[in-house]
Amino acid sequence: MLSKYLIRLERKAGNHAYWLSLMIVLAGVFPASIFGQPEIGERRDFGELSYDKLNEVSGIAASRKNPGIFWLHNDSGDGNFIYAINSTAQLVGIYEVIGAKERDWEDIAIGPGPAEGQQYLYIGNFGDNDAEYPIKHIYRVMEPRVLPNQEPRRIKLYGTQDISFVFPDGKRDAETLMVDPLNLDIYVVSKREEKVGVYRAPYPQPVGRPTPLKLVTRLPLSWIVAGDISADGREILLKTYDAIYYWERKPGESIADALNKPSHMLPYFLEPQGEAIAWKADGMGYFTVSEEYKKIPAHLYFYPRIPEKK
Repeated sequence: MLSKYLIRLERKAGNHAYWLSLMIVLAGVFPASIFGQPEIGERRDFGELSYDKLNEVSGIAASRKNPGIFWLHNDSGDGNFIYAINSTAQLVGIYEVIGAKERDWEDIAIGPGPAEGQQYLYIGNFGDNDAEYPIKHIYRVMEPRVLPNQEPRRIKLYGTQDISFVFPDGKRDAETLMVDPLNLDIYVVSKREEKVGVYRAPYPQPVGRPTPLKLVTRLPLSWIVAGDISADGREILLKTYDAIYYWERKPGESIADALNKPSHMLPYFLEPQGEAIAWKADGMGYFTVSEEYKKIPAHLYFYPRIPEKK
């Protein structure tokens, strides 16, 4: 019965954007188990970004070290700064990443790194609209301690490592950076191809000299602008401008193995220019944020996961 209903609706859809919106609605009507995906509740608005200079946000990461803290950065033209906000979207810190250069920062991720027991911030300086730069950069710096109720402060972050790389198959534009918490491998997903590439930098990543990434798979998707791997390494999100795709990773699978399985769409309401997504630290939902567009303010949105019934 469900399949016949979907076929009738698909025939009425008429265009891709309508069909995407329709799937979002259906995800809220039918149990998530029918689609083989997590059940997601109604979107929550955690507030408008309070800091005026956060107007071109292209990356977000939910801290696992500092409860209630989110790391954001602007796209280009802002300098080598990342920003800490709390769960009401209020600014609590401006952090200058010493040793990093800002050309086109496109994503930020959180994960383990060289020092055992520490969390690191990974910043992707690899946007390249015209595919003209052969060498791209990922900056890794230890995550500082931040309090969600602290007064906004300016702090310099030292000890930045430059993981520079080249794509093995030519110059590419990319906006997606992910860190596998199980083995510390770094993944970059290209943006514009008809079938985007997923590239891997295995741990330990060389620092200070460009090294080629490894192409591990291609996906039948395009315009990938953000992604994240959950803190337990079991779930993967990739985002386009108008949709969110989900994969579950089984024990023993690599990220490439997981991504080579069919994806599932998760609920998403269109934002003016949504280029950022992050798992909640405990995996119980995901956050999105957009660039400002034509004076439409950016908000911190949360899509809560509905716990499975036992």
